[in-house]
Amino acid sequence: MRVFNYSAIREQKWDSEVLGLIAAIYREAGKQELYLKQRPEELEKLVEIARIQSTEASNAIEGIVTTNTRIRQLVEEKTAPKNRNEQEIAGYRDVLNVIHENYDAIPITENYILQLHKMLYSHMNNPLAGRTKTVQNYISAAYPDGRVEILFTPLTPHETPEALDAICKEYNRVIGNMELEPLIAIPVFIHDFLCIHPFNDGNGRMSRLLTTLLLYQNGFYVGKYISLEAKIAKNKDLYYDALAASQTGWHEGSEDVIPFIKYILGTILAAYKDFQDRAALVEKKLPAIEMVRMASKGKIGRFNKQDIRELCPTLSDSSIEGAFRKLVACGELKKEGSGKSTCYFRLE
Repeated sequence: MRVFNYSAIREQKWDSEVLGLIAAIYREAGKQELYLKQRPEELEKLVEIARIQSTEASNAIEGIVTTNTRIRQLVEEKTAPKNRNEQEIAGYRDVLNVIHENYDAIPITENYILQLHKMLYSHMNNPLAGRTKTVQNYISAAYPDGRVEILFTPLTPHETPEALDAICKEYNRVIGNMELEPLIAIPVFIHDFLCIHPFNDGNGRMSRLLTTLLLYQNGFYVGKYISLEAKIAKNKDLYYDALAASQTGWHEGSEDVIPFIKYILGTILAAYKDFQDRAALVEKKLPAIEMVRMASKGKIGRFNKQDIRELCPTLSDSSIEGAFRKLVACGELKKEGSGKSTCYFRLE
């Protein structure tokens, strides 16, 4: 079976892109800490929006969807799920909430990962919840002509428990001994987790939840305010390409994990940049029309109410709609479509 040892990674010479991403993330994390000290109450609204987006996006990547209204009800009001998709969404919500509130009291061990997986399926009758896989799984691609290609074969069910335990122990060792930069150790751990593919179902969602958990534990709290899952969902193809590029040779321990590291670091940095933009809008306490005007100036091409709501979390839908009407009337924005397909673009 594959041996998990980060010594080769520790001794690797990193290129300027990886080092630049790490340095930029630390700078942005410092800025975020300053914002949080100065205006914690105003930024709390970002937390609510990020939880909704994270729950929605991570499930949508796997084809698990419901309406925008139901997503909000499930996350904000913790209403009872009505069908299988909503049961899975509610489970993700529960795990994300536990991570938000207890990240510093969740050890990275096989047992705790199994408990989180069990919670992911706590709203449905799934006998495999909280258990490693019982059948061989494959990472494959389906093509329009009906052809299915196996891209990667994860570990066998027999090998999985030992491997899951091994990556936890190795991660804890290098982090505990400060042998490896956490922003390198985290994507390496997630990459190994995805290559093991330890569960019959829920591997992708668990990997995204564990990413958030590991980032929190190492002092990177951007996922609390900006949804990392939504970032991944918007660039899903890049995520899968980076994962595929890093999987070749994994069973032999000869894989090049750098493409996946760069993808994860780029996603984290993009989330921090978004945080700065949204925090700046929240901070200034401007009238609704000025907030929407500023938010729209950062948009290229068409955008809708949801895009602006993300940037202006303190505004109600009616305030955003009222600002849109005024900006259209004064010739700054052009409106297209109607109802749910309504969108806008700048004329200046």
